Amino acid sequence: MLSKTSEYALRAVLFLARESRDIPVPAGDIASGLDVPANYLSKILHTLNRAGVVSSERGPGGGYRLARPADTMSLADVVGAFDPISPGSRCLLGRARCHDDQPCAAHARWRQVYDPVTAFFRDTMVAELLEPSGEVAEPATA
Repeated sequence: MLSKTSEYALRAVLFLARESRDIPVPAGDIASGLDVPANYLSKILHTLNRAGVVSSERGPGGGYRLARPADTMSLADVVGAFDPISPGSRCLLGRARCHDDQPCAAHARWRQVYDPVTAFFRDTMVAELLEPSGEVAEPATA
């Protein structure tokens, strides 16, 4: 569902959210902590900075930190910089005009899936994916 870029962006934001210290985290530390290619992550962080998700400081001791508290940042804020997560942002069949008044053949069935997914990204805050200890919550096993 998400591009690899959005996945890395979300992982980087969660990494920064776990950092309890109020000092910038160097991009290299984030990349090595996530086992993500440093050059790729650097471009992702730059885009997140332009989107207002993270802030950056240059120079010695510089790096990245969240631009605002994790409990006020939705998952849509993070991944929306890379993948559209808004209602009606794209037609499943690629039509330029696809909406309730001019639906494509898949419109009604796709909305049954797309609307709850959109709501999940919009309504879930980054902080909700962290355990009280600050660790990323592990997925439940069946």
